[in-house]
Amino acid sequence: MRKRLGAVLLLALSACGPGEEWAGQPGDPMNGLEQPIVVDNGLSANGLSANGLSANGLSANGLSLRVLSSHTFRNWFDADPVLREEFMRYVIRCAAPQGFTRSFTSHVANVTYTWVGQLGLAPGWAAGAPPTIAEQQVVSACLAAHVNTHGVNVPISVLGLKGNGTPLPIEPNELSTFSETEACFFGNLFNGDGLFAGNDRNSLSAVESTSRACALSPTLSGTDPACPPVTRVGSCQALNCEMDPESRYYKRCTYNGKVYRPITTRIRPQDIYSCGDGVCQITEQCGTGTTATSCQADCGLCP
Repeated sequence: MRKRLGAVLLLALSACGPGEEWAGQPGDPMNGLEQPIVVDNGLSANGLSANGLSANGLSANGLSLRVLSSHTFRNWFDADPVLREEFMRYVIRCAAPQGFTRSFTSHVANVTYTWVGQLGLAPGWAAGAPPTIAEQQVVSACLAAHVNTHGVNVPISVLGLKGNGTPLPIEPNELSTFSETEACFFGNLFNGDGLFAGNDRNSLSAVESTSRACALSPTLSGTDPACPPVTRVGSCQALNCEMDPESRYYKRCTYNGKVYRPITTRIRPQDIYSCGDGVCQITEQCGTGTTATSCQADCGLCP
């Protein structure tokens, strides 16, 4: 599945050179391109925390070359090129469609970065207009869904509605391959509302663990110190999140009296680890017990 998506991405990138505008014009062959939305996640919690969307000029403007070349954006980016390059990579991936690229040269790092669109959650923003509230919310949710607390890439299925209300495409075998429901993510980084995550399955048992700790956790509420600024707020069902008619993804979630457009994620069964399966996973620890934090069977006794 990912090989096929990668091939399409390479084909799509040939449509626009670095930094060229994507205007989403009628008749553009990229407008009708639909691929399974299966992505690798790897955004660090630090990269998400250091975003500064309210300070980089993007929250009130479109993703245009003019904005990226402004003093406001340049000063924001050059204050921390490593974390902010990572953040922008995921912003463009979430917001813009396949075939969209943006390039930026950091004078501090003396490097030109090129960021590639993939999910197309904010078509208006990508085309140069200020982001709508729905676009702000769904891009924020997408960024939260991409956080991985252990620095490893785990393929995830990303489901939901784009900012314009159209659903992300679902590949025929996607739901069966990614058969484990995982989480609902929502919030708004643009206006300071924050980011929130709810379990979309039972919380992890003591023997289970996953590198997707911002999504699945033994604790259903509270701020997880491993993935700030995402706050856990219980289960998606308890939040009265509304499902689409075919029960595949959540259309809206309500929290603190506000209605948000969420992103729903699913993962493969093999990406939920169990103490006793014979493999010492990155999320498991040595010890004398049978839990993920003390798993003698997989990780042995501690030295």
